[in-house]
Amino acid sequence: MTDDRTIHFVSLGCAKNRVDTEIMLGVSGVEGFRHVDDPSDAEVIVINTCGFIGPAKEESVDTILEMAELKEAGRCERLVVAGCLSQRYPDELATEMPEVDHFLGSSDMLKLGAVLRREAKERMLVGNPAEYTMRATDPRQLTQRGHSAYVKIAEGCNRSCSFCAIPSFRGKQRSRPIADVVAEAERLAAQGVVEVNLISQDTIAYGRDLEGRPTLADLAAALAEVEGLRWVRLHYLYPEKLTDPLIELLAQHPKVLSYVDMPLQHAASPMLKRMRRGHGGKRLRDVVTRLRTAIPDLVFRTSFIVGHPGETEADFAELEDFVRWAEFDHVGVFLYSLEEGTRSGEMGDEAVDEKVAEARHRKLMRLQRPISRERLKARIGTELDVLVDGISDESEFLLEGRWWGQAPEVDGKVYLANGAAQPGEVRRALVTDAADYDLVADLLTPEGEWDAPPGAKKPRRRKVKLRTV
Repeated sequence: MTDDRTIHFVSLGCAKNRVDTEIMLGVSGVEGFRHVDDPSDAEVIVINTCGFIGPAKEESVDTILEMAELKEAGRCERLVVAGCLSQRYPDELATEMPEVDHFLGSSDMLKLGAVLRREAKERMLVGNPAEYTMRATDPRQLTQRGHSAYVKIAEGCNRSCSFCAIPSFRGKQRSRPIADVVAEAERLAAQGVVEVNLISQDTIAYGRDLEGRPTLADLAAALAEVEGLRWVRLHYLYPEKLTDPLIELLAQHPKVLSYVDMPLQHAASPMLKRMRRGHGGKRLRDVVTRLRTAIPDLVFRTSFIVGHPGETEADFAELEDFVRWAEFDHVGVFLYSLEEGTRSGEMGDEAVDEKVAEARHRKLMRLQRPISRERLKARIGTELDVLVDGISDESEFLLEGRWWGQAPEVDGKVYLANGAAQPGEVRRALVTDAADYDLVADLLTPEGEWDAPPGAKKPRRRKVKLRTV
């Protein structure tokens, strides 16, 4: 082993996977390894895989094979595959991929330490069932820009949606105690984090498995008291009846953002029944109406699945009508992926033609795009709080960030055409332009004036051409 021990990570899949990768990054740091961006420079390569749906599994397999080539051509001595794909298909991977030195599952991040110390004698280190729940004391190295972090508040899921295999390999709901989540948030805030994004498989169910049954509202209120945090954002709410305390926090608390991320999956009652969502289309309309009424300036993100077995033209038309009616701010649309071991996977006689499903995907995205654009255009001329990320990827002459209605990595950006700020600052900005998903704004001083160094003359406004999709 060389004195300069190097490691490279590839993190695939969702934000929850990203937290797992950050924990493994922390473990590698404790063990004295230096992270390198170029995998060809790494002694150890770790791939944290996704095993959720077909395309994600294919990407994971392709990435493993690509990285395995570096054991022949590069510096790589050990290849480690972790995460959901290992958890879901341990025996198959062990047989088909002899190039891999160790497999870790979705509950085995801390076992990486033994691998790096060369103390792990077994090749297959996948715990079954998945039972790990992270703790505030676990090592973690952040990878996000702009002083933002995901905070995983629970593992697993107790739902039985017919299209989803996650509970079969991520296990049952395992919530973290409020005190432990707050302890992690305090540590993150001490590192300069100002935004925490709460994630789990089923965030609305937080605490139901804990003694005393604390609620998501209890947790959000406690996190909002952490000194240094400015924004608390909630992701992945299930569309069930929301409690008054939670709605009150979303509507009134200055740190709990009026932002709801609630994957609805469909809107037609027959489809929701096939998906085993536990409700019909009326509840979804009631939930949207209640949130819009109770929370001024609500920003609503959701996602839908098209092409699920049994989806008729009438079902899809009802989904289109629902999207027109609801006027969501952000919408993600996913093609159904047949997954073995799920109830939907057994509905072969009701399969939707692939080309039909793809056409529905395109049609729903075309329907939503002008809705998103018009909602952003309504912000032109208004002032918003923007979390500055730093220099823009588009131009070194621009700063970029996100206003509170944009979650990291999924909702677009704010390009700051004029003014100066440091990454991590939450600044007031005047919106000057909008496109399908992005905004342009000028930073303001606390007095509401254009921000410039003392004595500087206000330049001509920099023109920023926003791309449309």
